Amino acid sequence: MIAKLRGVVDGIEDGRCVIDVGGVGYLVFCSTRTLGALPAAAGVTSLLIETQVREDAIALYGFATGAEREWFRLLITVQGVGAKVALGILSALSPDELVAAIARQDKAALTRAPGVGPKLAVRLVTELREKAGAMPGGGGGADLPAPVAGRGHVFDAVSALTNLGYRRAEAEAAVAKVVAEAGDDAAIDVLIRGGLKALAR
Repeated sequence: MIAKLRGVVDGIEDGRCVIDVGGVGYLVFCSTRTLGALPAAAGVTSLLIETQVREDAIALYGFATGAEREWFRLLITVQGVGAKVALGILSALSPDELVAAIARQDKAALTRAPGVGPKLAVRLVTELREKAGAMPGGGGGADLPAPVAGRGHVFDAVSALTNLGYRRAEAEAAVAKVVAEAGDDAAIDVLIRGGLKALAR
């Protein structure tokens, strides 16, 4: 089983990327949160991997943090939640937001994820209510920047990008990359321009 990949980003597509490890390109399915945190093509990255073996294929799922991978493993134990839906949930909600949503029984928050209707949202909060408290929230891991916390001009930059139509997870990841390069004290216009550039890649 593959548990981790470290290599060069060979390409990023909708819902997946290709990581070149020693000349072998691995197709890895990811949440938009993880894809948004990847470096541009030819950049070196490291992803935690969950390998799923089926009769007709071997699929690799990549995660920026250990928390995201743990949540993926838990989510797919719920009936009606396959790998695609689990990645959709992790694209719409960070691990911290998942913990909070399940603790509050906030079914509306869960239905923001593609593929999650009212019935599945009820099943998620019911089945995961007792397990969510022991699950990890956000945190570091896999050499990628963590999502941006809501603070000052950084928060304003994320809000500006979401107002332009980008998903919050994508906007947070893009601004996090700019902050990592330009520093916490970067001006808001620098954060917004850099975020737009990162999102356009």
